[in-house]
Amino acid sequence: MLTLDEARARLELAGQSHLLQFWSELDQEERSRFLAELSQLDPEELRDHCRGAAEAASRHSSPQDRLDQRMEPVPPEFIGGVKRSDRNTLNDWENEGFLQISQNKVAVLLLAGGQGTRLGVPYPKGMYNVGLPSGKTLYQIQAERIRKVQELTAKKHGGDCIVPWYIMTSEFTLEPTEKFFRENNYFNLEPTNIIMFEQRMIPAVSFDGKVILEQKGKIAMAPDGNGGLYRALADNLILEDMESRGVQFLHVYCVDNILVKMADPIFIGFCVRKGADCGAKVVEKAYPSEPVGVVCQVDGVYQVVEYSEILPETAELRGPGGDLVYSAGNICNHFFTLDFLKAVAQKYHGQLKQHVALKKVPFMDQEGNHVKPTKPNGIKMEKFVFDVFQFSRNFVAFEVLREEEFSPLKNADGAALDTPTTARRSLLAQHYRWALAAGAQFQDSQGVTIPPKPRMACDEDPPAVCEISPLVSYFGEGLEPLLKDKAVMSPIILDETWPKNLPISSIPSTCNDKAMFKIREF
Repeated sequence: MLTLDEARARLELAGQSHLLQFWSELDQEERSRFLAELSQLDPEELRDHCRGAAEAASRHSSPQDRLDQRMEPVPPEFIGGVKRSDRNTLNDWENEGFLQISQNKVAVLLLAGGQGTRLGVPYPKGMYNVGLPSGKTLYQIQAERIRKVQELTAKKHGGDCIVPWYIMTSEFTLEPTEKFFRENNYFNLEPTNIIMFEQRMIPAVSFDGKVILEQKGKIAMAPDGNGGLYRALADNLILEDMESRGVQFLHVYCVDNILVKMADPIFIGFCVRKGADCGAKVVEKAYPSEPVGVVCQVDGVYQVVEYSEILPETAELRGPGGDLVYSAGNICNHFFTLDFLKAVAQKYHGQLKQHVALKKVPFMDQEGNHVKPTKPNGIKMEKFVFDVFQFSRNFVAFEVLREEEFSPLKNADGAALDTPTTARRSLLAQHYRWALAAGAQFQDSQGVTIPPKPRMACDEDPPAVCEISPLVSYFGEGLEPLLKDKAVMSPIILDETWPKNLPISSIPSTCNDKAMFKIREF
């Protein structure tokens, strides 16, 4: 750890001497903690970071560079998808994916370093309960999907298989996430197959290029964005861990998507069959001006272009069939080979673009008062996970149905989009469709049949409530023996306690016998 004189010299070199202005007011413990924090900062890197942040913020307020004349859509031959492919082709890709999983070559990697600030909670998003009948959190749903895909793979190929779960956290989320998993017995996954690691934290900077003091002896720090993944993989020896386990393919996703298919065999199989080193799931944009990034090519290089970077007339361009030309909406759901991740971590991570986020950062004023600003006063620099597409030698995109695979949780209820209500509604609507497709007939508590409604508006609750545990069905499979021609009373939860030793003919045609059917009403 640095001495005070060494810290002062390094801060002078970085142009950040103001950080020690309250040193005399700190007690011995606070001084030790602050010196330990300052010891982690390289003076040249800190100087460059502060200058770069101030310059980037200045450019951020000026007109954006329009990419319209340099953009091209992803060529059709590099796009697969649920609607674009016949059943036999999808089955072929799925079989390939299950084969790779059976050989322990597939892992999932969760990006979970952000705080639940916009959601309005003081804990990691993965711990959030959106109000499902079961009360399950995002972490539990995801853990159960891993268990189910392992089970399906074992049934298909025989023998056990493992899908390791790598979870990138931050300084803010590591400890509560570890505690949450321990308290929940790791959701019945083997603890040694859940590997948590931290991304780097970087200082928040004022508009004049000065590091912000959050407290008299503490710098305001923030995670370096989900693009900090690549440096974190190297810092924490995660690539070596993957290699030791025989992992060759990674499915990378964000924590907030309640519909994410963990280690999706179809997506994995598609990417493997195409020989891809990098792939992205996309959804068709709902409308031209939808505020989502678009996967496309710029100057022949794949990247995600933000909606703010193109003109409205470009966003509204349509092809001969009437479809949007730039329709591939990015959902932060990716495939990488281990070799590609190694190349990025070892060669390219320093070339990733820094993105500007203007934030309200609490700070100490010159008099030592703690101030909570009412408007943005600081710059947080972030890297994005998808900015590595440019380094891919064989990039592919896979289009999925939004209603089946994408419903993010970002905002508190009361916002227009991406709230606990919309996430809950999306999952229950999906499970309702699965139950109808399996032949279920829903009744209300009075035994009156509820007319089926297989197609619903995105802002509409399903007419009957049926939550299906991932341990019962990964993606709608295996439900017919349980539900076909059965009168199912809404609301219900289908969970893993369904009897395994009863013939279907012995199961009553209604759900009134809770002891036999193991369906919980709420």
